Amino acid sequence: MAVVLSPADVLAGLPRWSAADDSRPAIVRELSFADFNAAFGFMTRVALMADKLDHHPEWSNVYNRVTLLLTTHDAGGLTDRDLTLARFIDAAADMTGAT
Repeated sequence: MAVVLSPADVLAGLPRWSAADDSRPAIVRELSFADFNAAFGFMTRVALMADKLDHHPEWSNVYNRVTLLLTTHDAGGLTDRDLTLARFIDAAADMTGAT
């Protein structure tokens, strides 16, 4: 079983994320892209990595905006899997010029 981390510890290493307004321990990040194509391209990159990690975000997309929520459902909180995926998301967002 994965070690559950406190949201404060997770967020200390992820300055662009915040605690989700959710009953579960989770982190969230909202991004804006130049247009829908850029947002969808970003989502495709994240989907490929999420599948590789077997750890999938909860997310939504409206035109050029993407909102991502991370938590490890089977552990009941945040784990290293969330940190790994969040760091990948940050790098992918930086590569695409997301704000």
